[in-house]
Amino acid sequence: MGHTVLAFDQEVMELDGIRISTPARTWLDLSGILPLEDLVAVGDQLVRQPRLDLDARSDPWSTLPLLKEMLKRHPKLKGIVKAREAAELIRSGSDSAPETFLRLALTAAGLPEPELQLRVERDNRWSPAADMGYRAQRVAIQYDGGHHLTREQQSVDNRRDESFNAAGWRYFKFNADDLANDFRAAVRRVRAALHGR
Repeated sequence: MGHTVLAFDQEVMELDGIRISTPARTWLDLSGILPLEDLVAVGDQLVRQPRLDLDARSDPWSTLPLLKEMLKRHPKLKGIVKAREAAELIRSGSDSAPETFLRLALTAAGLPEPELQLRVERDNRWSPAADMGYRAQRVAIQYDGGHHLTREQQSVDNRRDESFNAAGWRYFKFNADDLANDFRAAVRRVRAALHGR
């Protein structure tokens, strides 16, 4: 079933000869139907800087300023209040929706916002990176999705894990079981680590 919306020219693009809404406009339209956490996860993916080894593009799908411009342009759209709240929570650096959900679970529990794509050596672009963590407390956090089960990815992951462990970091790896539990146990473990327990 279709619906009609007011869309400005800059909110429409052409793909394979078909006019479609831009990623930023699609995100805004989703605010009327998605829960807040899902809307943040979509936004995180839109502003994420693509990785040359993973993505067939070099530019993000959108930017946070473009998303915020949508909010100003459509102040009475269904879901606008949720979209405004989501825009304040969107961060570049989450590579997957579960990473976004983990970050949101940590902050919703009152923990500080973690640094995303946390490298063992901050200024060394070749240094292994965890999905997120807390540099001052030397706590690193990784979410391992299904693609981490391949032999090749496990080799990369093992080198990353060893780098953090050798540098003396507290290192946590979470997975789909933790996600299914809304990261409650994960939050408890991270909180204990941050408080030196």
